[in-house]
Amino acid sequence: METIIQKQDGNMVALLKGRLDTAAAPDTEKAMGELINGTEKEIILDCTELEYISSAGLRIFLTILQNTQEKGGHVYIKGISDDVRAVFALTGFINIFEFI
Repeated sequence: METIIQKQDGNMVALLKGRLDTAAAPDTEKAMGELINGTEKEIILDCTELEYISSAGLRIFLTILQNTQEKGGHVYIKGISDDVRAVFALTGFINIFEFI
């Protein structure tokens, strides 16, 4: 799993590549610490190259969402595959995130 954090057009963007499973979650959470604990109000989670997400990965996404919303911000998810979208739908996360 590879996580790249960068600023694009005034937004913080996390580019996620690979499988965000239970084994990859601790390193991914550490890599995304800037988004979890930062002050950014507009965050894009670019999942174009995300192949799989487990419940541990969903927990990271939810933590980012909750912390960002507490600051009055938004989290957007971009480019999820049909397989990843199915996980979001199955867990109800499809209703709490904004997709672009």
